[in-house]
Amino acid sequence: MANTQTKSEATLLKKVWDIANVLAAAGVGFTDYITQLTYILFLKMDDEKEELGLGSSLPEGCKWKDLADLNGSDLVEKYEEILKELADDTGLIGTIFTKASNKIDSPVHLAKVIQMVASENWYMMEGDFKGAIYESILEKNGQDKKSGAGQYFTPRALIKAMVDVINPKIGETVADPACGTGGFLLAAYEHMKSQSKEIAKQNFLKNNTLFGADNTPLVVTLASMNLYLHDIGTEKSPIVCQDSLLDTSDKMYDVILANPPFGTRPQGSVEVAANRPEFIKTSDNQVNFLQHIMSIVKTGGRVAVVLPDNVLTDGNATAKVREKLLKDFNLHTILRLPTGIFYAGGVKTNVLFFEKGSETKDIWVYDYRTGIKHTMATKPMTREHLDDFVNCYCSGHMVDRMQTYSEDNPNGRWRKFTADEVYSRDQLKLDFKWIDLTEKDDRSITEILSEMQEKASSISEAVSKLQEMLGGIDL
Repeated sequence: MANTQTKSEATLLKKVWDIANVLAAAGVGFTDYITQLTYILFLKMDDEKEELGLGSSLPEGCKWKDLADLNGSDLVEKYEEILKELADDTGLIGTIFTKASNKIDSPVHLAKVIQMVASENWYMMEGDFKGAIYESILEKNGQDKKSGAGQYFTPRALIKAMVDVINPKIGETVADPACGTGGFLLAAYEHMKSQSKEIAKQNFLKNNTLFGADNTPLVVTLASMNLYLHDIGTEKSPIVCQDSLLDTSDKMYDVILANPPFGTRPQGSVEVAANRPEFIKTSDNQVNFLQHIMSIVKTGGRVAVVLPDNVLTDGNATAKVREKLLKDFNLHTILRLPTGIFYAGGVKTNVLFFEKGSETKDIWVYDYRTGIKHTMATKPMTREHLDDFVNCYCSGHMVDRMQTYSEDNPNGRWRKFTADEVYSRDQLKLDFKWIDLTEKDDRSITEILSEMQEKASSISEAVSKLQEMLGGIDL
């Protein structure tokens, strides 16, 4: 059965890639293609649902049957008419079709996508199966460097490790205020769904547990469809299109999992401090997201957030935010990440793990950066690479943590820094480094000179022999 499913998944993905290549040659980027595929896939699934007697979520005139028999300019015109109407809808439909517009102008190419979707029955596919297909598509989209879509895709190996140690429990609420394509929310759902078979808890998990936000309409479409294909938010999507940094609602959550965007806010954006006067004023996106996350986690709640090095080292406003973090939250763990694991290259990042309600004392640091090399193409990071960190973390029994660093093992990757060591650091900078993998040369000067002399003699001898060999050749 597993082999059959793997083959079916590979077959479906090949169909998706084949059409992607055709459209790419016609100037339609992969991100635009995936967005249109999402719209068309939703129409087809709604049609299959209606045929099973389960009703339709779509208004008359905006259904699969209204497209299926059209071709040429009629097809394009009707498709665009449907997108326009559904974009103005509410609830799940309005979220899936957020600011929807057609990016495939050619009737022939649009028909190809529709024919590919028409060749499969999607609604009755197992949620895990069709969800896995869509996740594969999103990962492929993340690799599209031209589109910059990688910024919306966090490596699933990292997400899985973060969720495993944060350990969200069924009945808790989980939020990602910069949700991208919904990877953290989906991983949290998968982690919780086997924790209870009670119908009430399962209903709460599917309909009330998750919350995600993103300010990019196409990403909201992808995230909401990603969850929908995993049978989450089938009535009302847990994803909203909003600028989280301007969110002043009083909603609080038990668990926050996030990889917020880095850099400064786009030109023309509303200034965060104007809407959030309680924030320490800064133009850094990541620092503002950290402040936002600190404001929406419940007392006793848990956070795991990916942030760049500057959040741990910069002065001025960033240092003030860091001071507030240490004072009002227990920043108990930092995971230092290597470069080469994100589609945006060269960024040095960390995962900060903290809880709300008590001040920071000791900080445990796992250095998975020094001496570690990953590339997206040839050596991607897998979940197994983070097994040692997860084991050292001791989720649920942190009192049992044991350092792997010691005087006898100075390059141990898991080290505790005491409160005295933390608070004595200049401007509370948290750039903990201790591993030294440079090879030490214990030779004396006499031994080094002797080896150099031997190499010089060997080179001189080789040059002499070469000259002898060339002596009789007319150059």
